[in-house]
Amino acid sequence: MDSIGLVLEGGGMRAVYTAGVLEYFLEHHIYFPYTIGISAGACVATSYFSRQPGRNHVVNIEWVTDPRYISWGNYWKKGELFGMDFIFDEIPNKLVPFDYKAFYESKEEFVVGTTDCVTGETVFYRKSEPGFDLLKVLRASSSLPFIAPIVEYDGKQLLDGGISDPIPLRQAERDGYKRNVVVLTRDAGYRKSPNRFAWFVRRAYRRFPEFVKVMLKRHDIYNGTAAYINEQEQSGAAFVIRPQQPLEVGRMERDPAKLRELYLQGYGDAKRLHPALKAWAAGGAE
Repeated sequence: MDSIGLVLEGGGMRAVYTAGVLEYFLEHHIYFPYTIGISAGACVATSYFSRQPGRNHVVNIEWVTDPRYISWGNYWKKGELFGMDFIFDEIPNKLVPFDYKAFYESKEEFVVGTTDCVTGETVFYRKSEPGFDLLKVLRASSSLPFIAPIVEYDGKQLLDGGISDPIPLRQAERDGYKRNVVVLTRDAGYRKSPNRFAWFVRRAYRRFPEFVKVMLKRHDIYNGTAAYINEQEQSGAAFVIRPQQPLEVGRMERDPAKLRELYLQGYGDAKRLHPALKAWAAGGAE
């Protein structure tokens, strides 16, 4: 896998599928020199980088019923459905300690995408860059419009990276990785529909006209990216791991049984596809 990148889609709690895939990779010492992720996809990648098996299961399944994690109470108190302080401070620093040392000492590059509210463009942050603030970047990349406040970081006003670049395969290619493993959280037939609340988007984010433009064409961006991934998969430039059926788990799912099933589905798909992945990786070796 020395010349192959790993690309991770977001999707809120649907990224538990990705966590299952990464758990299998972690158990079998499958690593890539470069990983790029968006939103929840980037979040679950961190425990993979820090070599902490089982941590994603604890964080994303065992803690999900705590009202501090997801609840309307969070929204009424702080304007955020997900408890961002709880997820990006209390959990990693107190409740389920994150191994920062192992993360930063891991030799693989890690890139996280965010959306700049002023320009509407994707801004990527890299682990190898000086001053990289992991938790702040993850928080920005995971802050969904309407249900989380804007995050100020690096002199910018940032929100969820999936708005402007939902599956950053092209960025991986621009960074020099022409062959990539892509982990998706939607089945092959999924296509995003146009935003039904355009008027509300314009009203809520009227201070950010470029961001509004991106929000309103988000379905075109996603569907175009999905089509491009299919092309790259058919050409042999991408190896795709995705759910085989439409998911019953939503972005804000709180049912541990459903999440555990999805986690095991991701783990099982990675296990099933491992021989094909090895053959694909060997087939592109120079």
